[in-house]
Parts: sequence; C-alpha cells; structure tokens
Amino acid sequence: MTTQNDEELISAATNNNNDNNMTTTTAAEHDEDEEIEKTVLASVNDDDVVEDDDDDEDPVITMSEEARLVDQLPLDSLAATASSFASVHGILVERRQTDHVNNNHLHNINNNNNSNNATSTNTGSSNNNNNNNNNNNNNNKDTSFTSSSSTRQQSYFECAPISLLPNAFPRSAFVQAQTVAPLFNQLVEIVSQDATFLTTTLQQVVEVDPFTAKLLHLYQDIYHNNNVNNNNSNNTNTKNFAPQADRLGLFRSDYMLHPQPTEGEAATAAAATPPTTLKQVELNTIAASFGALSTRVAALHRHLITTTATDEAVQAFLQQNKKAILGNHTAVDNNNNNNNNNNHHKEEDGVPENCALDRLAFALHLAAQHFQTRFLPCVVEEKPVILFVVQPGETNTADQRLLEFQITQVHGWRVLRQSLTELSTSATVNPDTGLLTIAEPMGGTATTPGATTITQQRTVAVVYYRAGYAPTDYFGPAEWKARALLEQSVATKSPCLGYHLVGTKKVQQALARPGVLESLLQNHTDAGTKLEQVEQAAAMLRSVFAGLYTLGSDMVEEDYAAVQAILQQGQDSKYVLKPQREGGGYNFYGKQMEERLRLHVTFHDNDDNKPPTVDHSVLGEFILMQRLFPPEQRAVLLRSGQVEGSGPSISELGCFGTILVRPGTGTGDNDKTSKILHNEYAGFLMRTKFSHVDEGGVAAGFATLSSPYLV
Repeated sequence: MTTQNDEELISAATNNNNDNNMTTTTAAEHDEDEEIEKTVLASVNDDDVVEDDDDDEDPVITMSEEARLVDQLPLDSLAATASSFASVHGILVERRQTDHVNNNHLHNINNNNNSNNATSTNTGSSNNNNNNNNNNNNNNKDTSFTSSSSTRQQSYFECAPISLLPNAFPRSAFVQAQTVAPLFNQLVEIVSQDATFLTTTLQQVVEVDPFTAKLLHLYQDIYHNNNVNNNNSNNTNTKNFAPQADRLGLFRSDYMLHPQPTEGEAATAAAATPPTTLKQVELNTIAASFGALSTRVAALHRHLITTTATDEAVQAFLQQNKKAILGNHTAVDNNNNNNNNNNHHKEEDGVPENCALDRLAFALHLAAQHFQTRFLPCVVEEKPVILFVVQPGETNTADQRLLEFQITQVHGWRVLRQSLTELSTSATVNPDTGLLTIAEPMGGTATTPGATTITQQRTVAVVYYRAGYAPTDYFGPAEWKARALLEQSVATKSPCLGYHLVGTKKVQQALARPGVLESLLQNHTDAGTKLEQVEQAAAMLRSVFAGLYTLGSDMVEEDYAAVQAILQQGQDSKYVLKPQREGGGYNFYGKQMEERLRLHVTFHDNDDNKPPTVDHSVLGEFILMQRLFPPEQRAVLLRSGQVEGSGPSISELGCFGTILVRPGTGTGDNDKTSKILHNEYAGFLMRTKFSHVDEGGVAAGFATLSSPYLV
C-alpha cells in the first residue's frame, strides 16, 4: 500500500529548465516514498486520478475568472517570501551536480607554484634546495595523472517544490482522517500478528513476486518457525530474540476526495450533503516520509495567510478554491451557522498546525526510552543510539535530518545513519542478550600498514527504516543478511517485518472484503471490548475504503464484474491496475491496463453467464482499484523558489500515525498478550500537482508539498 511511504521524482521536474548534468532518477527505477524525487510525484500521480470529464455541470467560477484572480495575486512578493522562509527553515531538497573539471588548468597552476618555490630557495642552503626539488617532484606526480578533463559530483540544496498557497480541503474530511489514524495503527498491529491471515492472503502473490516472497519467508522463519538465519559474522550461534522486541509503527495513510454518489437523490438533498467523500489511496507502513518538511511547509503557509489577511487578491483566491471544493455545500453551512449562532461555533478557515515533526520524533524517543528501560536498566554511562537505515546516495536528506535534529536536540538521543550494505559488515547481535551493535566509523584510520578504519561499537535501541521497501534496496545476499540480522535482535524495529507486509496492496484489498475486517477486529480485540465498539471501529475504517478487487484465484463475482467492466463495457477509466510495488511508475491505467488484462483474460462466447477465465499465475500479483476523481482547484506551484505556473490542480492528504507495542511474554496473566503503550494521530502531509499532467508525465510532472486550507 505504500507509495513512495512513495512512489516519485521531483528532480526531473526541477531539471527541465536547468541545462546542467544533475543526477536524476526515474520513478520506474526507484520506489515510495522515500526520496523526495520519488515520494512527492508518485503519491499524487495519474495512476490514481484523472480529470473529471463530466461537462454537464457549470463550474462555480469560469476558467477566465480563475486566471484573472491568479493574475491579481502579488506573485513576486509571495514567491520571494516563500523562498526565503524555505531557506531559513530547511524546506530544501538536495541536488547532485556533476561538474567537468579541466585538470590541465590545475596542472599549470601547480607548475607555476613549483617554479615560484624553486626560485624562492635559490639563496637558501643546499638542504632547502633538495627539499624543494622533492616537493616539485611530488607535485608533478600528484597532477600528472589529472592532466585532462575529469568529472566530480557535488551536492547543493535548493527550495523544495511547494505550492505557493495552501489548497482548500473540507474540515470534516480532515477530522475524519485524524480520527481513523489510531484505528489504522491498531489494525496494522492486529494483522501483523495473524500469521495465518498474512500467509493465506499473500500466498498467490509470493508465487510471482520474489520480493514479497522473501519478506514473507523471513517473517515466517523469524517469528513463527523460529528458524534463525545465522549470518552474524561474529557469532555462529545467534539466537532469535525478535519476538521479545517492541514494535514501533510510523505509518501514513493517504487519501483523496471522491464525488459522493447522488443517483436517485433530489437536488436539495444533494446540496445538503458534502459533494465529496474521503477515500484511502494506500497505507504506508515503511519509510513514510515528509513529516518534517510538511511541518515546515504548513508553518510557511500559516505565515503567508497571516501576512496577507488584508490582501483582497489572496483572500479572493482562497475563497475561489473553497467554492471549488465545497460547491453548494458552502451555502448550506453558512445558512446553518447563521441560523444557529448561539448553538454552533464555526471555526475559522485556515491552515492547521502540523505536529508531524514533533510527534514522529516523540514516538522514536518513546521507543528508545522503553527499550532502555527493558534491556539496559543498569547502563547509565552511555545511551544507546537510534539507527536510520538509509539508501546509498540518499537525496531526501533535509526531511531526514530535520527529524534527526529534533530527536537529538529535544530528546537527547544520538542518531546514526547507515545503509543495508554497510550494516551487512558493521552490525552484530550479542548471542546471549540479543543486543544489536553497529560499528561507527570515527573519522580516522590506524597508522599501521593494512589497518582498518577506527570504529566505536554502539548499541542500537531503535532501527528506523528509510530504505528497504523496494527490491532496488537489496543488491544481493549482503543486504538481505543485514535485514534478517537486524530483525533477529531485541532492538525495536520501525517497521518490523509484520508491519511491512501489512502495507502490501494485496492485504489492503483483502481487508476490504465483506466481513474480513470485522472478523479480524473481533478475534484480536480484548475480551472486555463490547461488540458494538468493534462494529463502530470497523464501520469507521470501512467508510474510507475505495473499491478493491483481486485478480488471484480467490476472485468472486464482484472481481469478475470489474474485469468485465474494463474489457467489455469500456470502463477502463474507472480502475487502476496495481502490482505489489512501492511508488509510481509500476501501475497500469487506461488503455495500458486494458491491454495488459486482455492478454491474460479469456471470455466464453457461448456462455454469457460463465465468468471469464483469468490467468491467475500472471495477474495474481495485481489488484484492481477504483479510480478516484478528486475535485480540481487553482494552484500556483514553485520550483527552485520560482513560480513554475498556475492551473487546475488535484491534491492528496496523508495522515501520520504512530504506535508502540510491547509483545506478550507468554508468562503471567498480565503479560500473555501484547500491550499498546502508545497510539495516536501524528500530523499530516499534503501533496498537489497540476491535473493536466498527461498520463506518461509523472516522472517529469510538477507535484509539490502543500498544506490543507480547512474550510
């Protein structure tokens, strides 16, 4: 379910107008949510949304009127303020640029310096002359091999792609997303502990998807078969301590608005109902990024809204977008409020405070603190560290570093960053205690010939994955060895393998089946929980589910109906074909989806009542998802701190949630079951892109970080 996090290239969009040799990637080469290039674009992509082609209704405001309102905005002033605010507050992305260096020029400079050195020693002693000659020879050796053109890669930071002003979003839908966040946290915990459900649900997927198969097999071996992968280079008899470890989830559930069904209803009844409903795109359970940057973007938008409170052009622009989102419902709300001023207080429109940076850091702090209490109660001389598992060449560094700095400055924990490749040689697990330690390079090397880099062993309290969600993060056995070794320790993992697997699209589809969600909640809820409470929680979760359909051997009538709608009724625009992959660039939609399905679906001409034959061995790794049609509103988007342009846009809201669970020990009446220590909503993310970006232009699109303007 993750998109990355998701789903994801912003760098390509930024590089369109830059004639340089910046390093770029494509959405097909990388995944979710993790790098800013990956997540921002992938999460708001054409795979999940299309423009609404329904021309039956007149727009609230004409396009010419929208353009006029944009023209009246003080764009230069707003963009300058936004760019300055971004630079000061770290709303930045890292860029890589490859420079061509003319080393012949450097060679000539060195030779000139050598000549000057020789001249300056003509009056000195013979010893000085000899020393200078040696230096000249050494200088010639250092520069002779560079007497030609070469390249070097440099990093620099620039303003992240952002929406100049916040995007209108219904307050009721925002509150709904906040409310269900803790419920989704608990649902992930419940499903992750049901090995039978996970194994059965993913069985057909693992037959055609080696990556998911590897994750599931590790999950089964480590948590349920008690088979230990003894790849610890320093310990030949590593025990499996994973079941003792706390479980930490830093999740993000992504949503879009979708039109409410109004068929058969009177116009007045439709007007009294919000025109859109909240629908879940996916649930990210690993590397859910942009919490830090989104916090700063919300602060930027609150600043702009405050400083332009008397600017008529800005206020008109915001009101225009409010009408585009709420439609006739705006008038209904206003009338109700006018008639009930004494009984109902209407909240002011505006950007809410974003607690994501604070609460994500707090969850990591709480997990580290609880780890120390459980496993290092007598150690006071040195606190354990929090490990960020990152990708080699990571470019979403600003978002990660802001979170790191918050953890260190506010909560006092050191953060170390290593890739899976590095951890394959630096990580060890104590065979007696299960403690995970990693070797931290200390910035120097030993002076004796053949010596290795000087390192210091650090005990790890929490393993926080900002990598490991895609096959491209595993270059070979070494990275899988590192993942298994980390999982087998008592360190708290975010996420553990179970949480990771719950994020697959197939699990998302299975949970949407009638009765499945309700059964899981009932079977894994405390005995004292009343049935009506379970039913209420299930109803709240199910209310945001979009239509989801399997293509595996577990297909039922509604799944076949979706396939027939695409291939026989021309409804390819209403569905998306999604594999078990994180991020953009992997989905099929429109004619591409139709062609993909037609290759593996056979209809029976002589029997209309017989469902088509589907090749589950090929299509079993995919799901079909209802395509969402969020309402459009006007947006002005920035790249590199400059106005990129304006136009109709669509947005996606993400809500973060955090959960910390202590596992049951199986001994004592109070310790047999797991205990939820922490569970809360943890901030938001909004992403916006121009709605006219064509289907193939995601990697070169214009998606940005934004904020909800609650109306």
